[in-house]
Amino acid sequence: MAQKKIVHIVGTGTIGEPLVGILSTLREQFGIDEVTFHKRTPLLTDRSKVIVSCQNGAKLAVDKERRQKFIDMGMQPTYEAEEAIERANVIIDCTPVGNENKEKIYNRYAGNSRGFIAQGSEYGFGKMYARGINDRALERGKDQFVQVVSCNTHNLAVLIDTIALGPEKEDNLEEARFVCMRRANDLSQEGDFIPAPEAAKHDDVQFGTHQGRDAHYLFKTLGLDLNIYSSALKLNTQYMHTIHFNLKLRRGINKDELMRRFHSNGRVAMTNKKSSASVFSFGRDHGIFGRILNQTVIVTQSLAMRGDKEIIGTCFTPQDGNSLYSSLAATLWFLYPDSYEERLIPVKQYFFNEI
Repeated sequence: MAQKKIVHIVGTGTIGEPLVGILSTLREQFGIDEVTFHKRTPLLTDRSKVIVSCQNGAKLAVDKERRQKFIDMGMQPTYEAEEAIERANVIIDCTPVGNENKEKIYNRYAGNSRGFIAQGSEYGFGKMYARGINDRALERGKDQFVQVVSCNTHNLAVLIDTIALGPEKEDNLEEARFVCMRRANDLSQEGDFIPAPEAAKHDDVQFGTHQGRDAHYLFKTLGLDLNIYSSALKLNTQYMHTIHFNLKLRRGINKDELMRRFHSNGRVAMTNKKSSASVFSFGRDHGIFGRILNQTVIVTQSLAMRGDKEIIGTCFTPQDGNSLYSSLAATLWFLYPDSYEERLIPVKQYFFNEI
């Protein structure tokens, strides 16, 4: 009998909860036998989403010492936390302590072809990955730990990949400069909203902020050494991140070629909407679990060219949507390395050419 394909998600926050939902809903299409998820703290405020996740077919895992508390609150665990890890083929850590969990727990289960995935904040967890950017850098049998880069790093990467590397995937980038205007907090988060814009410091001498650093090292997995620098600030909005970009090329391209590249890349969406609220609303109405899976949404009227070697514009980041897609892709790569792209077909309908 073939071994069961089991995926375990650690954490039920802005990445974890929709991942549980998507994997459970599309479990059969993805070729997954079972989806489990770990909830650390028993809270009445979270009971509703735990119950709905279980109704959708996912199975709850909790820490042994908290099991009875979950039961007393009306949530029925199926597994203990480490039992779920031991049973799983792929473990997706969606917490801000992925590196800590790796040292304390995951390294003990690192054999037997398991795959471990962490999210953007966990620098150093494993090989950096963004779907469609560096798939060919993933090595079977070697890359057991993968870090899905942050949503804004996805955006920087797809802009560079589409504009500067082009269909030939040749380094045509002189320099790339980005200003990442981050939303204050997610709609699901009750704290950390800010009353006014806040400027972030440039804490990396070479790259400015972590978005530029991570994009640089993402492309380094392909042998590229790109000149990238980013700045960041936080805006008092809950909708979407916004990025202003300025890319300078070594060899020029014309506007028609630029637009052709945008339209031919399925991970790029174009929009005539100027407001992130309108784009966010589109995702809420037409996305999967309210998410747009494209890696960037470029505002068409913001595009400008200075000569044929400098491209300037503004775009929106589909927040966790692009990270969710890369997490799905990495999961299916671990389970089905020879056919994971075909198994991603069920979510293709949640990519949009125009928003």
